Amino acid sequence: MTNEDPAVDGSLLLDDQLCFALYAAQRAVTAAYRPLLDDLGLTYPQYLVLLVLWERGETSVKELAHALRLDYGTVSPLLKRLEGAGLVRRERAAEDERSVLVACTGRGEELRERAARVPGALLTTTGLGPQEIARLREELWRLTERADAAADRY
Repeated sequence: MTNEDPAVDGSLLLDDQLCFALYAAQRAVTAAYRPLLDDLGLTYPQYLVLLVLWERGETSVKELAHALRLDYGTVSPLLKRLEGAGLVRRERAAEDERSVLVACTGRGEELRERAARVPGALLTTTGLGPQEIARLREELWRLTERADAAADRY
């Protein structure tokens, strides 16, 4: 008797891979965001940076990278482009010259009002309801925690 569950059977079929389903979903959701963010003049990663800054205010690059689950080498060019667009400012922390602080400029804060429509517009675009989104988000965060714990074991 064989188990019908591909995850248990060790299937090597592409469509049976959890990682591929997540990858395809991430690409599709990012593509759905694209026209919404184009109106704001932002890429998806830039939007994520601004979300953190709008939520937390002035933040160190280290804290920003941690919040976004990115490394410094990925965050730094994002910040440089946002700074060039006049949306954020970077400066060395007075108490620790090694730390760089990032904050929205007035222009970056103004963009927040326009960006407030993005989450609702994405819900409309995908046809998912608030409860479906909440359940999916909870499951994805649970998966993230388990995958992080598994990665830490190696």
